[in-house]
Amino acid sequence: MRMCNALLFAATLVGCAHQTWAQQHSHSAQPVVAQAPQTGAPPQTSASPPAAVAHGDMHTPTIFTLRSGIAQGRMVYLGVGGDIDGKVNPMLVVHEGETVQINLINGEGAEHDIVIDQYAARSDRVLGIGASSTLAFTADRTGEFTYFCSIAGHREAGMEGRIQVTPGARATVATIAPEIVRDPTDLPAPIRARPPQVVRVDLETVELKGQLDDKTSYNFWTFNGKVPGPFVRVRVGDTVEVHLKNDETSLMYHSVDFHAATGPGGGAEFTQTEPGQEKVVTFRALVPGLFVYHCATPSVPHHITNGMYGLILVEPEGGLPQVDREFYVMQGELYTAKRFGMPGHQEMDYEKLISERPEYFLFNGAVGALTKSHPLRARPGETVRIFFGVGGPNFTSSFHVIGEIFDHVYEGASLGAMPITGVQTVSVPPGGATVVDFKIDRPGRYVLVDHALSRLERGLAGYLLVDGPSDDDLMHSGLAKR
Repeated sequence: MRMCNALLFAATLVGCAHQTWAQQHSHSAQPVVAQAPQTGAPPQTSASPPAAVAHGDMHTPTIFTLRSGIAQGRMVYLGVGGDIDGKVNPMLVVHEGETVQINLINGEGAEHDIVIDQYAARSDRVLGIGASSTLAFTADRTGEFTYFCSIAGHREAGMEGRIQVTPGARATVATIAPEIVRDPTDLPAPIRARPPQVVRVDLETVELKGQLDDKTSYNFWTFNGKVPGPFVRVRVGDTVEVHLKNDETSLMYHSVDFHAATGPGGGAEFTQTEPGQEKVVTFRALVPGLFVYHCATPSVPHHITNGMYGLILVEPEGGLPQVDREFYVMQGELYTAKRFGMPGHQEMDYEKLISERPEYFLFNGAVGALTKSHPLRARPGETVRIFFGVGGPNFTSSFHVIGEIFDHVYEGASLGAMPITGVQTVSVPPGGATVVDFKIDRPGRYVLVDHALSRLERGLAGYLLVDGPSDDDLMHSGLAKR
């Protein structure tokens, strides 16, 4: 008992000495028709690891963050971010079969770790203020279990909490705002062979409050109410007539800059449009390729981060080689005032934007957009094409599909050159795009990522789901068959 009291007294002294630090340094947890009918670097973030992002995969685990500290005269774990933010020794609720990751941050300078005996899970020990470690396990049994600090006397001094593993899959959380996610299958059919023609593209800029995460909303600025904007498909030689209408309820001017266009600002100089008005710009599609378009009204990065980006495909004469399925995916960032994973309404933080410190990295506009809401789906033996672009506005993507190799990559989204073959990861800069093709050789769940993998813990993941047996000659558990 004397040892416990001595440890508690020492930890309390350290906690008091750093009380101001702890208060100042909290660590985070966590369609309208778009065109006329046709014939056919590591992020420099100030926030810390996020908490409580619920997915059930080793690459997209359910994440909680705990910080050691002193509360009510005891040594404790304090929840960081999400529903557990500020709670003492919070109950951690997960679901059967989920992969769970717990981040531990040292908040007051005493030595700590975190252990869950029932899952044989243990973190490294953390010694100095701000040091951190993690543990991970698969929740393959249900019930309530204990997590605790194994340093002598710390568990008795108060560092103990409970983790509840609930039977069955995680239920869908009720929406708190309209969905803004662009379905990755929402794109026009291939054009194939036809002569050049005039193609009308209708874009409407809409500002709306949309769902960012399960319990989080954000004021998105969009083309046609979704992120990304509509996929525009034309062929080389077409005349593209763009009608940009700014919704009358908008507060901001908006415009559009097509990277596929040759002329002032990609059309932005002709399309600066006030609320309730409409502007028209026409350009010739001279070069085949996959190109980004985005709003180009000051502050340009502000308009882009809020969701105002999309892709236009200029098909080469005769079209692209045929595949079984095509998908439309774009990556972007959000710079929010509150930390990643915090419930409620998030607002944009301009200081974070200009200093390039995003809280969120996203596919198609929202956390879980391509995992929970709209996962990509295919069948074994099918060929898949992904049109992938980066709206940004700031970060390059290292696009990768875990468990697949790209058979063909149109480097830089250039469709006038031969594709390269056998590629694992593709670098795509902000304002850039790529086209990747691959054949599905076996069933399974393939995870779309940016291979700057820390971004997984800030919302950036997607699923390609392929039904069927997952144990075969291409990959199976255990020894090679002889």
